[in-house]
Amino acid sequence: MNILGIETSCDETSVAVVRDGVEILSNLIASQVDIHALTGGVVPEVAARKHVERLSVLIEKAMHEANLHYPDIDLIAVTNRPGLIGALMVGVSAAKALAYALGKPVVAVHHLEGHIASNFLTAPDLQFPFICLIVSGGHTDLHIVQAHGRRRRLGGTRDDAAGEAFDKGARLLGLGYPGGPVIDRTAKAGNPEAIEFPRAWLEEGSYDFSFSGLKTALLRYVQQAGDALNVQDAAASFQEAIVDVLIGKTVRAAEQHGIPRIAVCGGVAANSRLKELLSEEAGKRGYQLVVPPSILCTDNAAMIAAAGYYQYLTFGASDLHFDTIASEALSG
Repeated sequence: MNILGIETSCDETSVAVVRDGVEILSNLIASQVDIHALTGGVVPEVAARKHVERLSVLIEKAMHEANLHYPDIDLIAVTNRPGLIGALMVGVSAAKALAYALGKPVVAVHHLEGHIASNFLTAPDLQFPFICLIVSGGHTDLHIVQAHGRRRRLGGTRDDAAGEAFDKGARLLGLGYPGGPVIDRTAKAGNPEAIEFPRAWLEEGSYDFSFSGLKTALLRYVQQAGDALNVQDAAASFQEAIVDVLIGKTVRAAEQHGIPRIAVCGGVAANSRLKELLSEEAGKRGYQLVVPPSILCTDNAAMIAAAGYYQYLTFGASDLHFDTIASEALSG
């Protein structure tokens, strides 16, 4: 089955063709980072307009790179939630038009379901159940994934997502946008133990996350340090505080539920310190660890196509009148 995937939930315009949920025939991404760096964050109206400009061209290029013609497509998968509503509408409108014109089925995919599916593009033999940490700019969720489309949510962020905390932290340190990659690079020259930033473990046994207090602690530290601020040490210590909690709760979930398989996905999964320390912890315990390559961690259409494939096999096609939804948690 050849699946055409479309992803426009935020500021990446992406189109991919995936075969049978595991084989990537094409995966094109047009980033808007340079545009939104000028304002220090994504401007929704600008993002939507750029999707309009780029999407049709990317669809043609993705089909050409996959060496397929439109009649060869068996299914169309598109992100319809959650995300910037204007941006989502561009992708959804294109997917519905193609489905109608070609007489092909279409599936509306939850963005986080796409991130989970990215693990199967990386490790097609990944067995259920597994612990999955979804960690990105807008989401920090911890799940037990029991089957395709079936999972148990253990916890999530109560305020800032980890990626959002990285963006705000980078802004406080004067490092620019996007915050995750620039803090990762800057931290390599710093001492992660130089500053004792707080870890929000919350109440005993909780799998929830909270990073707003850490952000406030960094703000106060920057204000107190003044001209004596060591940006490298601050970045390394701030990153360590985030990574510490992410790894601690993920590993504890695997231990307490007796599941020796951990998958990490979403944009923050590309963080080198997170991968390094989690690999060490998984190795100590003999756990299987799956972390997709960076291109599949950030927003991309290959993961949406893969998720659409499994969703179609399990639940069938979506009605052509499905909505776009700005905010919706990933339920069980």
